[in-house]
Formats: sequence, structure tokens, C-alpha cells
Amino acid sequence: MLVAAAICPHPPLLVPGLAAGASEELDDLRVACDAAVALLLGSSPSLVVVVGGAESLGPATGPVAIPGRSGRPTPSLALALGQWLLDRAEGAVVAPVLLFGVPADTAPARCAAIGEALAGRAARVALLVMGDGSARRSAKGPGGLSPEAAAYDDRLEAALRAGDPVALTALDADQGARVLAAGRAPVQVLAGAARGESWQADLTWSGAPYGVTYLVATWQPSRMTTQTQPATMTRSRPRP
Repeated sequence: MLVAAAICPHPPLLVPGLAAGASEELDDLRVACDAAVALLLGSSPSLVVVVGGAESLGPATGPVAIPGRSGRPTPSLALALGQWLLDRAEGAVVAPVLLFGVPADTAPARCAAIGEALAGRAARVALLVMGDGSARRSAKGPGGLSPEAAAYDDRLEAALRAGDPVALTALDADQGARVLAAGRAPVQVLAGAARGESWQADLTWSGAPYGVTYLVATWQPSRMTTQTQPATMTRSRPRP
């Protein structure tokens, strides 16, 4: 059963010192990711599943390499940075960790089925979803500016803010591919894991500092939260 989820982006600059100090520009994003992971681990999971884009579908095998420190990131940039976020969390991660890769072209229905299966792997599953929004928010983005990018990201952000699995499932895979949204498949895995439950969601960071949309959010089952819980303010950067 899914007991908590955190959604984080995976820019390489999230790791301090990778680009001659440029990673300092993402200090507040790093803080938001750390807080999301802390909430995730605070749910007392019996299994932590990191879901991210990868060339192959399924559990990752072999050593995990931090990008920029030991050559090409393995098993993928998303999964390596997910493991890195867990490793830097305060206190030990006592639950087993499963790194699960999802290819970018995985169909939405398949993603949802994978999420449902992952949520059933243990009594208390915490899901760390690694995925960026569009990489075409400005001319300096990896794919250049696309007129579709803002609309896609607005739908993604609204779904994460609302804790809405149905809206995540409805994200268009073809549009996601056109705007280079690396997180489309991983967030639709979350949709499958989360369906059938009501969620208390907080979107804690939103921005596109390098022409790529980064979002940080947390989901908790509404039955495990109180109506008096204070809302978390979103820290945003102006989008170009």
C-alpha cells in the first residue's frame, strides 16, 4: 500500500560542486528536495521505491554512480540522483530500497499498471518519483522553446498540487515527448500507485531556471493528515 510519495526533479546540478559552483543556484531546490525526502521517510515505510526514467523497464541492478563523479551515471541519471537524495537524508534509511526504471516511451496505461504493482509490493510503500517537467520552456532549454511546453507544465503542476491521480494519468504521452518531459512516465507510475485513495498534496517548489521545469511535491493519504495541518507555501522562481 502506498503511504507517501515525493516528487523531485533530477538536474545534475542538484549535486553540489559538479559545475564549478554553479550548483549554488539550485540551493533552494536542493533544500526542498531534502524536505520532501524527509517527509517520505517519516512515513515509516517498509519499502522505498525510487522510480525514474531509464533505458530498461524494471529493477536496476549493479552499482549506482553519481553523475560527474564516476563517469556515466548508472543505472540512469534519474535513479542515481534518487539514490543520492536518499543517501544524504538525515538518519539512516532503514527500509529496503528498490530502484525501478521506466523508459520514456512507456504508455500511460502501462505506467499505471506498474504503479499499482509497485504499491502492492509491501505493506507500507513510499514512492520517490524522479522526473522533470518540460525541457522546452525557453530558448536556453535543451530542446529550445516550444509553444506547448507551458500548457503541459501547467497541467502537470495542477495535478501534483491537487494530489490528483486521474489528472496525472490524463497527461498526453505524445505531447510529453514533444516537449521533452522526462518525468511523464514516472509521474504516471505514481498515478497508478495512488489511485483509489484521497491525497493531501503540497507543491513546495516550482520553476524553470534553465529552460527546464523542476517541481517538488509531496503526497500523503488524507486519512493520515489533519484538516488543521498548515499549508506549505510554494517557493517559485520566475519562469523565462
